[in-house]
Amino acid sequence: MYKFRPKTLFLGQKINYLPTCQSTNDIAASLITGETSLDGTVVITDQQTAGRGQRGNQWEAQPGQNLTFSVILQPSFLQPNEQFWLNIAISLGISDWLATHLNDRLKIKWPNDLYVEQRKIGGILIENTLYGYSIAWSVVGIGLNINQTRFQTATATSLINETPNEYDFVLPEALPSLLESLEKRYLSLRAGQRDVLKTNYLQRLFRYQEESDFISGGERFRGMIVGVEESGRLAIQVGEKLRSFAFKEVEFVIE
Repeated sequence: MYKFRPKTLFLGQKINYLPTCQSTNDIAASLITGETSLDGTVVITDQQTAGRGQRGNQWEAQPGQNLTFSVILQPSFLQPNEQFWLNIAISLGISDWLATHLNDRLKIKWPNDLYVEQRKIGGILIENTLYGYSIAWSVVGIGLNINQTRFQTATATSLINETPNEYDFVLPEALPSLLESLEKRYLSLRAGQRDVLKTNYLQRLFRYQEESDFISGGERFRGMIVGVEESGRLAIQVGEKLRSFAFKEVEFVIE
C-alpha cells in the first residue's frame, strides 16, 4: 500500500506496512534485535489495537483515517543526557509538515504533543535504547490525526477538521513529504545545528511566554513558560521564582 518512496537519504527507504498491529513501536523494537541496517526504517499501520501515548494513555484513532507509524533511528551522536534534542528535531520535522496546511496555528506542546490552538492533533512517543555513553537505538512513534472527523474528547482535532476546504488526504501520498521533513530536521541535529533548532522550537512552543495555568503535585498555579533546559525540563516563571519541571511533573490546564 505504501509504495511511494520519499526523496530522502535513508529515512523511509524501507517501509514495513501492516494492516493492523498492537503497536508500531513494539513491532519496530522487535525488529532491532540482532539487526544493524535498520536506520530510517518505518513501520506503519492502518490500525493500532494497543497504541499508546505519553503517560501510558491510549491513542484514539479510527482505522485507516490517520497516520500511525514508527521510525527506527540510530542517533549514536547523542549522549544519554541529550535525549531531548531528538525530541526537538522530531517535533520540528512534524510541525514543518503540518504548518504547510495550518501556518502559525500549529504549536508544539511540551513535551510530546502537537496542538492547533487548544486541541491536540498529534503525539510523539520516543523510546531509546542506551549503550554506554550514547543512544544506540531510538524508536520514534508518531500519531497524527488526519482524516478522522469525530473524537470522544473535545480537546482533539484533525488536519481535515482544521482545513475545511481540503478534501480527504490520501495517506500513502502524504507520508513521503512528512518523512522528508523529519529527515531534514534530523540531519540538522546530526550536523550540530542546535542553536537554530532551539530557536525554531521556542518559536513554535505552545504557550511560550504567555501567562497560563498549570498543575503540579495537585497544586494549581499560574506562571509563564520561559524556556526548555538542555535536559528537557520545562522552565516556568512563577512570580519571582523560576521553577523547572521534568516529564510528568507538571500538566497544562486546558479548558
